[in-house]
Amino acid sequence: VADIEDVWQSSYVSSYWRNGPVLNNALSGVDQALWDIKGKVAGMPVYDLLGGKSREAAAVYVIPKGGSRTEYEEDIQALLEQGFHHLKLGSWHPDRPEDEGPRVVTPKTSDDRVSLFEPAPHARDIVGAFEHFRTTFGANPEILYDVHERLPPIQGVALAKDVEQYKPFFLEDVLSPEDNDYHRLIREQTCTPLAMGELYSNPQEMVPMVKDRLIDFIRVHVSTIGGITPARKLAALCEAFNVRTAWHGSADVSPVGHASNFMLDMNVWNFGIQEASCYKNTHKTLKEVFPGVPEVRNGYMWPSGKPGHGVDLNEELAARFPPKNIGGRKLWGDARRNDGTVIRP
Repeated sequence: VADIEDVWQSSYVSSYWRNGPVLNNALSGVDQALWDIKGKVAGMPVYDLLGGKSREAAAVYVIPKGGSRTEYEEDIQALLEQGFHHLKLGSWHPDRPEDEGPRVVTPKTSDDRVSLFEPAPHARDIVGAFEHFRTTFGANPEILYDVHERLPPIQGVALAKDVEQYKPFFLEDVLSPEDNDYHRLIREQTCTPLAMGELYSNPQEMVPMVKDRLIDFIRVHVSTIGGITPARKLAALCEAFNVRTAWHGSADVSPVGHASNFMLDMNVWNFGIQEASCYKNTHKTLKEVFPGVPEVRNGYMWPSGKPGHGVDLNEELAARFPPKNIGGRKLWGDARRNDGTVIRP
């Protein structure tokens, strides 16, 4: 723990090949653990080791859910009443007639075509979701939307223009990393705020987007770039170009991973927003298995001030909850167009 930087740098080149998501996630496991141990040895939260707090709490966003329009709207209303001000609208459009094309992801029974997806109906649905939200819930709640890159680049440009009138907080992952240069075209035609980075694992994917101010929020998955050590450097780079952080924090990120994100959120000046999916409804069991998880109230995540990441793991209790088998469905590789073409996220 005395040489976290040296451990990171030597591990980074240990296999010669580098910057892949598998190696980076393994490296991140070591890195995040070392920062946690160092904080506990020092009796300080990790954000204090990084230089201290820049704020008292971190604003978060969550994702409404529902099996019908009524359920979806009821969940949105409940979240607003709980104090959440930032909501990310997901790929949910259950009321579109089938003759307008398949829904965003429509399950199929055959093994080789698990789901169907068509970009044009998807883009129309997104605009409709924005319009319906603003009509129903007004101008005050902040809307975020995750496109998940599945549109052809020129349709992504058109979408960013179409939703500008609804004042989104940001539009996320409009384009695939392979299409990064198209962000210049979006910038020339609209002021819709853009968030990007969930699929990035190589610094050279991020640097041009930041230095050329092609995005407003950097949304990398902290473990996929190698942990806290590189993430704090990325945040410092972004600060120089007024790009804010919005670390990826989906429901498949563990409470320990969320706590690691949160340590950075509390420290960096250019923090923007934090995805906090697993804290939408913090279950009692979650708090028991991971004692010390941050408190979320009134749309903010609040630090406990405990050493390290502030979170522990009850291994004995965790053993009672083995991973569930979610089946063989490979959502990202099996989403296809009507003609069978694989859709690239």
